[in-house]
Amino acid sequence: MQPPKIKGVKKLVKNELVPFTRQLASMTGAGMPILSTFQTLEEQCANPEFKKVLTHIRATIEGGEPMSAGLAAFPGLFEDMYINMVVAGEKSGEFAGILKRLGAILQSTARLKGKVKSAMTYPTVIVSIALLMAAGLIQFVVPIFAEMFSGFGKPLPALTQSLVDLADFVKGNWYWILGGIVIAVFIFKRWKATERGRLQFDEFKLKMPVFGPLNLKSAIGRFCRLLAQMTNAGVPILKSLEVVAGSLGNHVLEKSVLDARKEVEQGNQLNVALEGKPYMPIIMVRMIAAGEKAGKVEDMLDSVADAYEEEVEALLATLTALMEPFLMVFLGAVIGTIVMAMFMPIFNMGSLAG
Repeated sequence: MQPPKIKGVKKLVKNELVPFTRQLASMTGAGMPILSTFQTLEEQCANPEFKKVLTHIRATIEGGEPMSAGLAAFPGLFEDMYINMVVAGEKSGEFAGILKRLGAILQSTARLKGKVKSAMTYPTVIVSIALLMAAGLIQFVVPIFAEMFSGFGKPLPALTQSLVDLADFVKGNWYWILGGIVIAVFIFKRWKATERGRLQFDEFKLKMPVFGPLNLKSAIGRFCRLLAQMTNAGVPILKSLEVVAGSLGNHVLEKSVLDARKEVEQGNQLNVALEGKPYMPIIMVRMIAAGEKAGKVEDMLDSVADAYEEEVEALLATLTALMEPFLMVFLGAVIGTIVMAMFMPIFNMGSLAG
């Protein structure tokens, strides 16, 4: 059966996936048959696009295939981690429990991603506003002031003249500037699409001041959380490492995990395989080693994930608190400089008139 085309997949992941997973876990945990569960969810679904997904999965189940086969028809909506955990639940008979874990993972991940995105978006918005306001003042307001004072026959103050020259340059060369920006974006996207470009850009994201440690801690917390839940669900360690590597959103970290997976496949323990790999924290490796010795590696991974998620939230809180006054000062400095440049001729009115 051909799956339907779905619009707005990212929106569905954000708004529908967590409640769907939790409702599915609750209903199957209460003993409701899987087919009846999907019929009920389909009837009460208000989103027409997600309703198409539920209809297809229900039809797949009615055709005698497992639920995981229906999920696999929508790879953009249900990632490999989700499908593999559902497969493990189908095989182990702990379907409802695994779905409950999945719901908790998705909710926790979405909450943390939202906080990180908010922290990174805020400075971008403030800087963009400052630049737009500065461009508007330089392009439209400064030339008017310059024309007003040009009749005095005296040179404008250096700061004012610099802004006038900048406005004239932009006005006379805007097409070259716009063309340069378009070409630069095109070259950047082509470079980023290459294997080398992806690795270099993702490494830069891990080395960025302030945001680099934030990205790394967030990714390591996700790695530990997903690996713990997948192995707890009964997914083989090699498959778990492969799936988790692709879920980290960073090619440098993905390569480190896949290299470690090769060593585990050769018979090494997980802590030995991870040790020395780029950006794999030594404290995480040591805690995994302790967990392997005690036979409680999943519990230890969960503990590491808790610690890193707490660090990320603390870092975000500190970053937000420090960023607000800094950005206000930056905004005030940019706009204040331009306003001062516009009014300097007025302050020098006496000498200009003389």
